[in-house]
Amino acid sequence: MSLQQTLQVFELLDSAYASGDRVKALFRDYRHVEVSVQVVTGHKGSTDFVKIVIPGVTGKRGGGAAPTLGIVGRLGGIGARPGRIGLVSDADGAIAAIASALKLAEMQRQGDSLPGDVIVTTHICPDAPTRPHQPVDFMDSPIATEDMNEQEVSEEMDAVLSIDTTKGNRIINHKGFAISPTVKEGYILRVAEDLLRVMEMTTGQLPVTFPITIQDITPYGNGVYHLNSILQPSIATRAPVVGVAITSVGIVPGCGTGASHETDIALACKYAVEVAKEFTRGSCQFYDKAEYQRLLDLYGSLAHLQKRQPGV
Repeated sequence: MSLQQTLQVFELLDSAYASGDRVKALFRDYRHVEVSVQVVTGHKGSTDFVKIVIPGVTGKRGGGAAPTLGIVGRLGGIGARPGRIGLVSDADGAIAAIASALKLAEMQRQGDSLPGDVIVTTHICPDAPTRPHQPVDFMDSPIATEDMNEQEVSEEMDAVLSIDTTKGNRIINHKGFAISPTVKEGYILRVAEDLLRVMEMTTGQLPVTFPITIQDITPYGNGVYHLNSILQPSIATRAPVVGVAITSVGIVPGCGTGASHETDIALACKYAVEVAKEFTRGSCQFYDKAEYQRLLDLYGSLAHLQKRQPGV
């Protein structure tokens, strides 16, 4: 059950004074959990990047070999002050990621440590800018995507779940969350069967997926349309990346307030925790390695899609 942690993090971030240090303080009683905060400044302001590491029993940080899962809370900002008062819809990804870390930390304190390490990253900006987007306005970020990826994506991560609010579109018409196909080094692969199975188990419903395009897995700022930034972590890693989109039936702007639904965030959080359990013990795969190698043999690398082109 992740609702308690979701509500706890929701209330912490629903504040003009929200900060990385406040998030760090939330974990002060979990002695095995490592939390770091890095303030990064860009042309449009600054934000607090938070990195939370929950070590596994046989995790790589302790000299073991269990795989490491990365959970990225992707967003532009948790607030758009002074123009908008309160938590914006775009904050859902940060809440889900931090709540996932809090649940894993509490599990560890209760004697339920995972085999592998889990690294959770996101950023806290209560006064981020907004920007025009069709069909509704988006939250913008105070820093560039490349700088964001530098802080949020680590070479330690053997697979990545990227959690992001994805409500400002007509592509997904479902309230709750949906997952994307797996993206790896420029390839959009099939939706992972193991991830569908875990989704069925955690929701008690049929799994819900959403389509992505080549545009969505190319770097922001290249002049082509992106659904949103949910798959931007895929341009910064060789690891497989899957988007976990927190969704709605109607179209909701990322800068809208009063638009976050706690139970939907908690569902995404619970999903991330269950994927972490299975991935770090080797019972959940993000992609078929043999099939991916076959694609490389037939068609070559598509890693050039991860790179910003000269002059762009």
